[in-house]
Amino acid sequence: MLTIDIPGFKVLRIEHVVLDFNGTLAVDGRMLWGVKGRLVRLARSLKLHIVTGDTFGTASAAVAGVPCTLVALPRTRQDRAKLAYVRKLGPARTLCIGNGRNDRLMLKAAAIGIAVLQEEGAASGALAAADLMMPDIAAALDALRSPLRLVASLRS
Repeated sequence: MLTIDIPGFKVLRIEHVVLDFNGTLAVDGRMLWGVKGRLVRLARSLKLHIVTGDTFGTASAAVAGVPCTLVALPRTRQDRAKLAYVRKLGPARTLCIGNGRNDRLMLKAAAIGIAVLQEEGAASGALAAADLMMPDIAAALDALRSPLRLVASLRS
């Protein structure tokens, strides 16, 4: 669990991190450099969930060795499926990271939603729904290991 007191915002007690795969952890179906090691370290203290439509059919192989739950989504209404998954985990205990239009509902519902901007870009709806935008997934994952970065960005 990760507990963070963000003055003027909220006290977070995060147990779950829900991550989009394509566009967030991977580009063109390939896991980005340095991400796997960061996920393995993060999984020591938080429960990781990777949700994906698996556009390229590579998610399972890409996350092999990462202690996480991999959730394959239907081709349609992925935004609703991601939201339902976050609701099942408990939004107040969940931090979400994504970049796509189909991530906007989970980013909005989560205790903290982080949008990342990488090679695939970030949908404006995801950016609007997020509490914070990070330049890439490495920065977002590193902020969870150094949570004062979140305090600095989100305090009032």
